[in-house]
Amino acid sequence: MAALSADASAVARILATIRDVPHGAVAGYGQIARRAGLPGRARMVARLLAGNDDPTLPWHRILRSDGRIAFPPGSKGYLEQARRLRAEGVAVVNGRVRMPRLEADDLDAALWGPLGKP
Repeated sequence: MAALSADASAVARILATIRDVPHGAVAGYGQIARRAGLPGRARMVARLLAGNDDPTLPWHRILRSDGRIAFPPGSKGYLEQARRLRAEGVAVVNGRVRMPRLEADDLDAALWGPLGKP
């Protein structure tokens, strides 16, 4: 029973985090997992989105870490995600969008990213 409660809690946190991605913004599966307090659970985010049946969930704002749409190119899901992103003003070029910089609390990015280079 405790495992089920933990899973339900994790699902609720992931869904809330996805809903928090603003209109016209995007995030990666891993970013969503980290923001939900579940680092390393990007696949859980992907599985949850794959089974999503809530039409109000802004699933289209969640992409692979490199900005690529996860659906096969030309598929119904791919075309729908690209359409929704473009409708929000997000530039989609060859199935890819420019991803935002990592969160400021990502120590490795802060130390070794472009601003952290000596």
